[in-house]
Amino acid sequence: MTSLQGKAGWALLLAIAIAFPLCVPNSYYLTVTTLAFIYAIATLGLNLLTGYTGQLNLAHGGFMAIGAYTLGVLTVDHGVPFWLAFALSGCLCMAVGVVVGAVSLRLKGHYFAIFTMCIGYIIYLVIEKWEAVTHGAVGLIGIPVPAPIGPLAFDSVTAQYYLVLAFLVVGTFVMHRIVTSLLGRSFMAVRNSDMLAEALGINLMRTKMLSFVLSVGYAGFAGALYAGQVRFLGPDIARTDLTFDMVMAMLVGGTGTLLGPLLGSVLVPWVTQTLQFLQDYRMLVFGPVLVLLIIFFPEGIVGAYLARSARRAAALRRQSTREAREAQSSASAQPTIATAPVTAPVTAHHGVDHA
Repeated sequence: MTSLQGKAGWALLLAIAIAFPLCVPNSYYLTVTTLAFIYAIATLGLNLLTGYTGQLNLAHGGFMAIGAYTLGVLTVDHGVPFWLAFALSGCLCMAVGVVVGAVSLRLKGHYFAIFTMCIGYIIYLVIEKWEAVTHGAVGLIGIPVPAPIGPLAFDSVTAQYYLVLAFLVVGTFVMHRIVTSLLGRSFMAVRNSDMLAEALGINLMRTKMLSFVLSVGYAGFAGALYAGQVRFLGPDIARTDLTFDMVMAMLVGGTGTLLGPLLGSVLVPWVTQTLQFLQDYRMLVFGPVLVLLIIFFPEGIVGAYLARSARRAAALRRQSTREAREAQSSASAQPTIATAPVTAPVTAHHGVDHA
């Protein structure tokens, strides 16, 4: 994993993703990977709130459903152009996030997580029961594919794959800029200690609200891409199962890292598809695996690697410091031989009478 660090590593991952359609035997693998990329965008947003700010939002899948249904309703029932509906999907999610965050962010720890889980269930009930808008249990059918952008059309599986990949690259870049900025350090200060962050002059409510809104904005845009990909929506998208899948992907990859959610979001769907024959026993398989992962790798795959690298670097620094001290001690312990100065012989002339 050392080769995946820095700009060269990200460029290598991007090159692999670009070449992936050329290496797969059929479109099924492209479809699975495209959906995994969409979930990765949503998981990046969840990681911003959970991994960097320390707030676990269990309604994240519900906000993704809001974005998906916003695009579906606007395009199917009202004929709104796809990209305008796409922009409105993210904006509506962020607007709802402001309202929900104004209430929920006053809570802390488990209370916040429980409250957001209730919000997610309310979103599910609204989508299922508000048949005049969401079509209820019948669902939305006939959602259009993303509209062409100039000469670029997205009516094929490969084209949609590259479209989602482009959004994932942009989302990852924006997230990198956020977490490495002063704002990102404010998020991490809130995660480490509310009292310490407040003592440093950070406005807790405003910082948490900004993180929450940006997080659900990622979920909204991911939901809109999901609607354009599957072209059918049902209330099940708002169930908490989707949220827990994203939490699991984040835990597997590593919370509080940029690469972790991406790795987990790609790895978990592929493992799920590989174990498709165990679908009825899915939780019996993933439950013990997740427990073992939390016990032995609580930081996730990427987090465990970064922690191991940090320990190795610290050990090397201690070793170099110890060697420098030993060299200095051995140099100071060497005996110093004093050399007496050499003087010219002195001839004593006694008084002699010369006749």
